[in-house]
Parts: sequence; structure tokens; C-alpha cells
Amino acid sequence: MNDKNTNIKTLADTGNPYELFLDHAEEFVFAEDKPEKADIIFVPGNGYPQMAEHAALLYREGYAPYVLPSGRYSIVTGEFSGVLAQQDKYSGEYHTEFEFLKDVLMKNGVPEHAILKEDQSTFTYENAKLSRKVTDAAGLTVKTAILCCKSYHARRSLMYYQLSFPEARFYVCPSFPDGISRSNWKETLEGRNAVTGEISRIITQFPLML
Repeated sequence: MNDKNTNIKTLADTGNPYELFLDHAEEFVFAEDKPEKADIIFVPGNGYPQMAEHAALLYREGYAPYVLPSGRYSIVTGEFSGVLAQQDKYSGEYHTEFEFLKDVLMKNGVPEHAILKEDQSTFTYENAKLSRKVTDAAGLTVKTAILCCKSYHARRSLMYYQLSFPEARFYVCPSFPDGISRSNWKETLEGRNAVTGEISRIITQFPLML
């Protein structure tokens, strides 16, 4: 992944230290790449269909031969919290995030034989760590991978998957299921809390996984 960006502002550009902080937070949190041919597409566990729909589109376009959705349910709730969007289209009785994401993938043209299974993880680092166990067990060598995640989860998700697949090159292809994007996150308190909260999570959570 290439993080080089020539549009990073300075204090002289903004005149406001807080706005400068937000600009740098944006550059860091919203990791994004153009998709490239890869060995696999990863979809971290969640209750939104958009990330799996995006993964299915990339699969149909020939970017990778396998998709690995991951997730049991949130460690916080202890159960699958339900479908968070397009409930009329995805109305199955899902007990895990994996069951839900697999259904989204299949409804969007990914054949069952191309979908790998990880249904035990309960948080993002486990998504990555247990996905590595799945690919190893399947005999897959992952040199390149596409990561389909939520827009402002991109950096944290990428860091966890990089930790579990240190030899792989990742292409982050995010979706925007709750409407928060790089172009509008500063406009609402919800957006600002989401992005700055990701920085806090990385600072507090990531050292515990090392």
C-alpha cells in the first residue's frame, strides 16, 4: 500500500492547529487504494452488507479468486446484533457475522466454493489473526490481498491484517455504510467522534496485540 500524499497541509496553510490535527487524522485514518489483482479479498466482521457487496463486485470483476468474510459476533454484545441495512434484501436468520456476510456474497454472485470460512472471531484483531489460520489451513500463500472494510475503520483494520500477514501487500477498498466518508466526516460531531475515536483505539488497543 502506498501512503505517499502530496496534499498534506501545514499550519501556515490552515492557520489553526486543531484543523491541522484533523487534516492529519484524516490522512492517517482513511487509508484507501485502487484495487489490484490479489490472492484473496478479506471482509472483517460487521452487520452492514455494503462491504461484502463491494467484495462481491471485485470478485466478479476478477480481482481475486477467493473471499474470506470473518466474524462470529461482537465481543461486547455476545451475539449477532442483526442486519444494520437493507434488511428487506438480507432477511435470513443469521447467528454469526460470517453467516450474514456469506449470504450477502452469494446473493451478489460469489459462488460458495470461492468463500472461505472464519466464524469464531469477536473483534477486529481476531478477524485478522483467525483469517490467517484459515488461509494457512487451506494452503494459500497470501502475497497480495484486498481489504473491504468501513471507511473510517480502514487504518485500524489494515494494521491488524498487516500484523497477521506481514509478508502481504494490501489494497484497502473501503465502503461508506453509515454515510461517513473522507469528504464529509468533519461536518458532524458523529463523524469527528468516529475518526478521532479510531486514533484512540489504535493507541490503546494495538500495543496489547504485540
